[in-house]
Amino acid sequence: MRTSIATVSLSGSLTEKLTAAARAGFDGVEIFENDLLASPLTPEEIRTRCADLGLTVDLYQPMRDIEGVPEDEFARNLRRARHKFELMRRLGTDTVLVCSSVSPRAEDDDDLAAAQLGRLADLAQDFGVRVAYEALAWGRHVSTYDHAWRIVEAAGHPALGTCLDSFHILSRGSDPKGIESIPGEKIFFLQLADAPLLAMDVLQWSRHYRCFPGQGGFDVAGLVRHVLRTGYDGPLSLEVFNDVFRQADAGPTAVDAQRSLRVLQESVGLSTPPAPVVPTGVAFAELLTPDAEPVAALLGALGFARTARHRGKPVDLWQQGEARLLVNTGPAVRRDGTVLAAIGLESPDPAGAARRAEALLAPVLPRRRGPHDAPLDAVAAPDGTELFFCATGRPELPDWRADFADTGERATGIGVTRVDHLALTQPWHHFDEAALFHRSVLGLRAQDSVDVADPYGLFRSRAVTDPDGSVRIALAVGPAPARDEARAQHIALATPDLVAGARRFRAAGGRLLPVPANYYEDLAARYDLSDEDLDTYRDLGILYDRDEHGVFRHCYTHTVGRVFFELVQRDGGYRGYGAQNAPVRLAAQHAARRLTGG
Repeated sequence: MRTSIATVSLSGSLTEKLTAAARAGFDGVEIFENDLLASPLTPEEIRTRCADLGLTVDLYQPMRDIEGVPEDEFARNLRRARHKFELMRRLGTDTVLVCSSVSPRAEDDDDLAAAQLGRLADLAQDFGVRVAYEALAWGRHVSTYDHAWRIVEAAGHPALGTCLDSFHILSRGSDPKGIESIPGEKIFFLQLADAPLLAMDVLQWSRHYRCFPGQGGFDVAGLVRHVLRTGYDGPLSLEVFNDVFRQADAGPTAVDAQRSLRVLQESVGLSTPPAPVVPTGVAFAELLTPDAEPVAALLGALGFARTARHRGKPVDLWQQGEARLLVNTGPAVRRDGTVLAAIGLESPDPAGAARRAEALLAPVLPRRRGPHDAPLDAVAAPDGTELFFCATGRPELPDWRADFADTGERATGIGVTRVDHLALTQPWHHFDEAALFHRSVLGLRAQDSVDVADPYGLFRSRAVTDPDGSVRIALAVGPAPARDEARAQHIALATPDLVAGARRFRAAGGRLLPVPANYYEDLAARYDLSDEDLDTYRDLGILYDRDEHGVFRHCYTHTVGRVFFELVQRDGGYRGYGAQNAPVRLAAQHAARRLTGG
């Protein structure tokens, strides 16, 4: 189906919004009145600009407080409407959105509303315009889609139909099944938005917290299925009011929006992009650093060995068990020091994974490759992390390790077996986009979002994982834009014996993050742990958690650049990440940075 987006969903000038929508692959736009009023372009110039970009103007919106009002006020409304219909003719669009009235002068009289909307439609028809009547969730007398439809049906005018908006329907808990009783030709427009499930005033919820389908808690796909059963053949259009989107760059936001609609169309059977190829493990994590010495010292203390070197690039492979880390000291280093720049994901079908990613608008990354280098497809995640699709140790497919020459070194080890999970800090305006990206492009399952207290605010974390936990990625965003850009990333390493591993790490010269003694006083109160265990945990800075499945122990190294390591031990099928310990860890890291001046 055709896709459209309301200009209110994007930031910038109207020209910037139109350009972003076109580049992201939208077919049309809804022109929001405020965007037109603030534009230096005439309606004719906007029409031409849209045509040049390959966009249609699908809707002009909104007209407010039109119906159910005293006759003198309605006469003024018709005068206003005449001007808007003339403007729409110049703009080249034939559908206008009329929202149910919130005016204190509006009367609770469906017959009056139907009669006045019919008169409005008479005028609209003279200009070749259709009127799409929408029930606002906070409308004074009309606040549900079925009520709005009854008024439209009573008016019985060919130029009057209804507009359905997923937010207004689902935020009120209305049953969307009733949509199927509306003839498809009388659904003049369909607007889509998702939202997190919040208990708050619906107007504030609508104006600040909407998001793209798949990023919130609404069953938008279920609603669309009901609409499609009516025979509706208009565009799927996004109307999203969101404080973050209003401040973020319009280009990436438009791509995120288009991706959400592609995933939505797939879920309702309107399209068949390449199927998701769920990764089965972490092949490697790549650190980009301007100075390999402190990284090498930390990895050495962790028991890793430099087992191989790339044949043509300044990249070393460090390995212990199935945990592999690449240390890249190439020219494209970051000014903020060592960063986690790339992740290699084991894939049952690397080529298929790349096709899926490209179909869902993930940027395919060019790769500088020597004539004998293994061909690896890579795409960029929303935060810029490079994701490689790998087939390690499978003779029928190229193996990325063939690009490396063996050094003969072998790890002494501290008991690390594999990468348990990776934690990636997201730019403040890409958190919801990142969750949708990893779920839709990679086929990972998104867990519930968790709020964690930081000494300087609140930050959100959401993990995505494959079904058996072989791939776990924790996505986080900090409490404020200025802070989260500098927040550290980390790599969690699994070990069957954390105490022994932490002791070996410290004996090798590694520094563990010190944890305040008060934490262990609280730990003794919450759990029945032996004095010996508590003393050991206090000495090594080990944190402890339990869930209904098992026990989690973890501790942290010092930070190099923006990267630190976590040693973790999962027992009994523990599924979490020690979220309740995060505030203690964050406070300890802030204290450590103050002491070191980092």
